[in-house]
Amino acid sequence: MQLNNLSNGDIIRPGDKLKISGSTGNTGTQKRPSSPKTPPAPKKQSGNTSYTVVSGDTLGHIALKTGTPQNTILRLNPGLTYASVLKIGQKLKVGGSAGNSAPRTSDVNPTNSKPLVKDNFLGRTYDSGVVRSANENKRELLSRNLPSRAAMKSMVASTARQMGVDPSLALAHSFQESSFNMNAVSPANAVGAMQVIPSAGQWAEGLVGRKLDLLNPQDNVTAGIAIIRAHQRSAPSVEMGIAYYYQGATGVKRNGMYADTKNYVASILAHQKKFG
Repeated sequence: MQLNNLSNGDIIRPGDKLKISGSTGNTGTQKRPSSPKTPPAPKKQSGNTSYTVVSGDTLGHIALKTGTPQNTILRLNPGLTYASVLKIGQKLKVGGSAGNSAPRTSDVNPTNSKPLVKDNFLGRTYDSGVVRSANENKRELLSRNLPSRAAMKSMVASTARQMGVDPSLALAHSFQESSFNMNAVSPANAVGAMQVIPSAGQWAEGLVGRKLDLLNPQDNVTAGIAIIRAHQRSAPSVEMGIAYYYQGATGVKRNGMYADTKNYVASILAHQKKFG
């Protein structure tokens, strides 16, 4: 961690280069700053319709490697779920049709289906693969019988207490992010009541020690609160911890809070007073 100027709150991703020997300072290759709100663009393996699982793979990793949304991988591989344990050497379909079932209209010709999630937000346009995954997740969430906003609010508060996080802070984050709406999905593929992106969800899995399905209401809340807890433990102040959740710990440390980050922090603090 010292060799790479990393802290417990930082996210590392596939492809990041880290120093493992030598001296500290600015001479080595260091992890580039990244925001937990912005996932890496998927690398499409054009022409491939199958994928062989290798050591360390998760469903999220495979989705990023192949450029195939997680929901599509699940649909193409009957019996596979978010909770399934992947085995080294296992072959998964990542293209083609799902057995004898007819593909959905939106998969055959996406232009015939009006997107549920747009590709831009606050002046930023997101990668088409990320937006495609966001729309997959939105469609899946809309097909489920999800808890009401009041039920999600209660779930956030109770989970925060169980995980040792101030409920008013967790409620403030969820209200700011989604107004306790579990079917909320952003163009950056931030999902659910806590607006967690897949890469941040994978980090949260390490924090809680188990697999998490961000489309599952309880897992989504658990992931978001685990991230809040980690940031608050590593940050020098409550305000900085809030900023880490929005801008990313590395981004705040290197660049300070951006103007929109400052507004976000102010909003969270105001909401926290309301829920306190």
